[in-house]
Amino acid sequence: MKPIVLHPAAEAEMLAAARYYQNCQAGLGRRFLDEVSLTGKRITENPVAWPLISGSIRRCLLNRFPFGLIFRVEMERVYVLAVMHLRREPGYWCNRIR
Repeated sequence: MKPIVLHPAAEAEMLAAARYYQNCQAGLGRRFLDEVSLTGKRITENPVAWPLISGSIRRCLLNRFPFGLIFRVEMERVYVLAVMHLRREPGYWCNRIR
């Protein structure tokens, strides 16, 4: 299995969402982070199973939260470009592609 690496902005998005959910209800932030982790595990088990959304970029949806992991499968890793809220402007993360 390839390791998952988060773009710094994707990590910041993930932590900001966890803080938001934690402020809404005690323990909800932890559940969000657990769900992100489970989604990452699903991705590493079969990275190419998830639909292409733009070029080589794929998306895997979280089960319990309105978020998706936007990622690219690379030779040595799975690179997460965004932990995107599904109601946010699509494609805002495109400038993270190098």
